[in-house]
Amino acid sequence: MSSVVRRGLPRVAGGAPWPPLDDDVVGVDAAPSRGVRAGHAAADVASTASRAEGPQDGGPSRAGTTPPALPEVAAMATEPTIAEAANPGVRRGLPRVAGGEPWPPASARPLAATPGESPGAATTAAHEPAPTPRSTAAAPPASAAPAASVPTRPPLRGRRTVFPTVSSERWSALRAERLGRERPTEVEAPRRTGLLLVGAVGLGIAAGMLVLLTRWLLSTPAGAAFLAAYPGEYPLPAAAPVGLPPWLGWQHFLNVFFLVLIVRSGLQVRHQKRPTAFWSSRRDPRHKISLTLWLHQALDVLWITNGVVFLVLLFATGQWMRIVPTSWDAIPNALSAAAQYVSLDWPTENGWLNYNALQQLAYFTIVFVAAPLAIVTGVRMSGVWPREAPRLNRAYPVEWARAVHYPVMLFFVAFTVVHVGLVLATGARRNLGHMYAAQDGDGWLGVALFAASIAVIAAGWLAARPLVIAPIARLFGNVGTR
Repeated sequence: MSSVVRRGLPRVAGGAPWPPLDDDVVGVDAAPSRGVRAGHAAADVASTASRAEGPQDGGPSRAGTTPPALPEVAAMATEPTIAEAANPGVRRGLPRVAGGEPWPPASARPLAATPGESPGAATTAAHEPAPTPRSTAAAPPASAAPAASVPTRPPLRGRRTVFPTVSSERWSALRAERLGRERPTEVEAPRRTGLLLVGAVGLGIAAGMLVLLTRWLLSTPAGAAFLAAYPGEYPLPAAAPVGLPPWLGWQHFLNVFFLVLIVRSGLQVRHQKRPTAFWSSRRDPRHKISLTLWLHQALDVLWITNGVVFLVLLFATGQWMRIVPTSWDAIPNALSAAAQYVSLDWPTENGWLNYNALQQLAYFTIVFVAAPLAIVTGVRMSGVWPREAPRLNRAYPVEWARAVHYPVMLFFVAFTVVHVGLVLATGARRNLGHMYAAQDGDGWLGVALFAASIAVIAAGWLAARPLVIAPIARLFGNVGTR
């Protein structure tokens, strides 16, 4: 088979590299893919021919001339040596120094091709013309060898000094997971929006079906008899007071004001990562909490104080009989009132004299169930709870308090939304007059007081920031950025 010849040194001084460009060499059977040796192979042939011709002519050959190579010598030059047979990928040439071994050594191995580089790219330099040869005695040192005879090495790599640990890999995985949740991809965002729309439509259809079903049940003879027996409210005890006192309106406003700010600061504490300021007590400066947590706990104290005053006045004036069930008839009447609300045929209300059974049970749950749960769980998570009490902490784990505290907050929010919606939808002027102005009628005083209370709550919401809270917190402790 025919292959491209590797050109080496010239046959004569000042001549062109050998062999010429237009010559092809057909490989022998012993090495069908090998041509004339690269680089210095032609010089070996020339020296061998001169030694073989010298005894025939009776003397050495003339200086400066190179006799033609003999066919058998050229054939010997093209045959691989034992070392080359062991390393078929490396071609060996003349020694680097006079009297030395052929270069490269027999133990050399070919370098792997760079990814993306053609197999013949590493041998491109060997096909280019070589410079004018020098005598063997004046061979350059090893460091000055031609670049074409030295294989190209890959760049050196620096020593690795940083290694990933288990904690770093775990943190990276958690951070990637969190970023994946917080930043949905372009495919997930439309999918979530579509799910929300489908869910909203489904809830609307379900609500409409529930209204129709309830109206049908109440229109049946059994439903009509149930409404006649349990209209939605039952009579209060004879000693129950009539009307609502003025203190109840102030208590109602303060309760809403503190509750809104407590929910706001509680959500901030739950989602805050890097507090902007910290508060510490003067008795224990080392124990620090975020300024937002201090605001949350301070509002809790004010809300609890207002609740204690409310309970004292509630039982002192007999108003407790309006929100505490005094008969088992409260249960069926509450079911009747709920059915009437669902059917959109709302029951007739007269909050100045009596609440319906569903309102009574809701107020009782807020005052005597949800509020105590919020207080008990909040105290367990606050700094007031003793830290050096192993038995007490085992009996009341903080995990239980956290599992209850947040759902109780959601219950307060849901109750407020439903309560305000029903107050405005079932006679806003009369209901607001009862709650804020302590008047029975359709006057506008209750509406004005309600609007003023909303403005105060909004101002408190905007003022609940470190710039305003820090001066107040300094009155009770130390405030700093660390």
